[in-house]
Amino acid sequence: MSTVYVDPAFQSDRMMNEIYQGAIVVREHSAATEQFAAHARAQIEAAFDGMDPRRAQHQLEVESFVDRFAPLKSSFIHDPRSRDGMRAILSELGFDADDTYIDVPRMRVSTSSGYLTSGVAYAHHPHRDTWYSAPMAQVNWWLPIYDYATSAGMAFHPQYWSRAVRNGSDAFDYYNWNAKGRKEARLHVRSDTRVQPHAEEPLDLDPELRIVVRPGGIVAFSAAQLHSTCPNTSGESRWSVDFRTVSLDHVIALRGASNQDSRPSGTSLRDFVRMRDGGAMPEEVARAYDDRLSVEGEFVYSGAEAQR
Repeated sequence: MSTVYVDPAFQSDRMMNEIYQGAIVVREHSAATEQFAAHARAQIEAAFDGMDPRRAQHQLEVESFVDRFAPLKSSFIHDPRSRDGMRAILSELGFDADDTYIDVPRMRVSTSSGYLTSGVAYAHHPHRDTWYSAPMAQVNWWLPIYDYATSAGMAFHPQYWSRAVRNGSDAFDYYNWNAKGRKEARLHVRSDTRVQPHAEEPLDLDPELRIVVRPGGIVAFSAAQLHSTCPNTSGESRWSVDFRTVSLDHVIALRGASNQDSRPSGTSLRDFVRMRDGGAMPEEVARAYDDRLSVEGEFVYSGAEAQR
């Protein structure tokens, strides 16, 4: 059973330690998260050109929706203001800019009633991010851009925090995913046939934990938490942004959540850059997690082909 902390007085060091033990941390609002959400809203509303993005799915053919959303995902990632917004959020919480490494901010949409659940708007099955080669020290940060109903949110399954799940992570190679799976996302509109790790045994997902936080709030949790996208029956699309962080010291010291069942190949550590200045993850640190010098795939996803 996970503990949920709402606006706790503690900051970065204790926050990470609690998260490594299965806690979920909720910050209800802050100046930095409100500014970040406003930045994301402006980009979304420009892409949908006067439509309410929460209801645009009722006005557009699904292919037209994808044609608007796919370039929006890319432009949001590469906008310097997006990375500045992440830094501001983490600075408010006392994270060390030299020890903290961040990946890119990913914009997500969960559409209603099965309108689009694959490719660029993939509805995630129950999974741990560690099945996808995330390090055990990874902390996930999730924030909504608009108000959303509980049916449109994310579900945590904390009964599996310390319980192994038989899964297909041993067949997942992160570098192959970079080379093929990510680049093909836009091609998967009506269905999604990309190879991803799934649970390979029946799961008892009830009771589940759903957290509803207003725009300007943020939820932090371990990459080892089993979680999923809720079946959205609200009639509106849910828009959110998430990003990930690791502590360099913790990665080197092999600190983090306990590994219950994750056995993928490769590591996503090279995706992370130093919070202060965007410096690369030290190669010797990444090689401590995967020491192959050559692979079939890409060590780091470039995204160039997908953007074209």
